[in-house]
Amino acid sequence: MTTDESPYDVLVVGGSGVDTVVRVDSLPVPFVDSLGVEPVREWPGQTGGNVALGCRALGMSVKFLDFVGEDWVGTMLRERLAKGDVDFEPLISPAGTRRAVNLVDATGHRMSFYDGRDPADLRMPREFYLPHLRRARHVHLSISHFTRFLYDDIEELGLPVSTDLHDWDGLAEHQREFARRSDLVFLSAAGAGERIADVMRGILRDGRAQAVIATAGAGGAYLLARDGGSTPRHIPAVAPPGPVVDSNGAGDAFLCGFLYGRMRGLDFGSCARLGASAGAYTCTAGGNLALIDAATLDSAQVSRSGS
Repeated sequence: MTTDESPYDVLVVGGSGVDTVVRVDSLPVPFVDSLGVEPVREWPGQTGGNVALGCRALGMSVKFLDFVGEDWVGTMLRERLAKGDVDFEPLISPAGTRRAVNLVDATGHRMSFYDGRDPADLRMPREFYLPHLRRARHVHLSISHFTRFLYDDIEELGLPVSTDLHDWDGLAEHQREFARRSDLVFLSAAGAGERIADVMRGILRDGRAQAVIATAGAGGAYLLARDGGSTPRHIPAVAPPGPVVDSNGAGDAFLCGFLYGRMRGLDFGSCARLGASAGAYTCTAGGNLALIDAATLDSAQVSRSGS
């Protein structure tokens, strides 16, 4: 945990919630009235919580700010973050804690039904977040609507900021400001399909990003840096250290591995390889149930470089 005087390596803002995970044989599911499944589980975290937990597991000092509800899922979320030693400071949302239902098939692929539930006029008070920004080395903004209103202060303070656009197709307006105003932009290649290279180039062209990283699951990832030409560089996938159980949270883990590398001053390619190893590790359990630590991640990189 951090002290009142120490800086945060990473300040995470927004994106917490609780996932209900339903395991099915295959996707799409059959159209029937009733379908027997394995025990349904609740996984607290979602993208913001997963990033906070993943960065903390890698030894970074983390502060996490978000809205949660005064409800049982909010209590579950707080308990999970406390167990992961995340310094979480929530504000109470009258709309309740965000939720999602994830269908996960036998190969670990998922389909998510996301309940964002935040009202459009929800805002984080400046007097609440500004003291935390002033102590941060790096800021990660989830794409909750209210977080976009922190960008002016982040830029005034000269802080590096990352975001994850998830399955952005390059066209939807909600993610555009996040893509344009972040230094590190992560997204899933699935949303744009064959247009992903053009979408990555557009992010660099239209905004301040120094690097754009598109994750592609078992296909690895793609890296496009401002000083690295116009063709995305392929980052090979890493074989998980055990059977693939669930790919949920793998993108968040990739991001954490990448930030771990940046905190150590590594180049973008090395950071992406760390991200690939972290993402593969998470697939052995899913969500934030398998969080790689620094020693294991470093060992995995040494093994890969020697193979």
